[in-house]
Amino acid sequence: MAEKLFSPEEKAQITAAIQTAETRTSGEIQVHIENHCKGDVLDRAAEVFETLKMYQTKDRNGVLFYLAVVDHKFAILGDAGINRVVPKDFWESTKELMAAHFRQGKFTQGLIAGIHQAGEQLGAHFPYDQAGDKNELSDELSFG
Repeated sequence: MAEKLFSPEEKAQITAAIQTAETRTSGEIQVHIENHCKGDVLDRAAEVFETLKMYQTKDRNGVLFYLAVVDHKFAILGDAGINRVVPKDFWESTKELMAAHFRQGKFTQGLIAGIHQAGEQLGAHFPYDQAGDKNELSDELSFG
């Protein structure tokens, strides 16, 4: 179910949104999708964050978008570096923006909107360094 939620074209659109966001920042964005989330969604997102080694970015500025499609749960998890600089309600307002799309069944648009907002904040606080920046994490969607 998780892998079938998005068509190949939609997966490409989401990956392109990640790549576009990352052209303005040294930050890293990843999307992980699975069917079920037993227990607390933030706890599971933290496990995935660790499994994907997102904490290993140089500036601790990784952002994970985690979705459990069958259980209708999702979370956004930012690493310590980005969490120190975004407004207090930033992740919650980003979740609300995404949820508005999700409620209409527009999952691709919801993810892209969230990725865009995260990319703006990452770009503002962790600008792209042409000389020294490298893509530290995969831009492809991961599935559990």
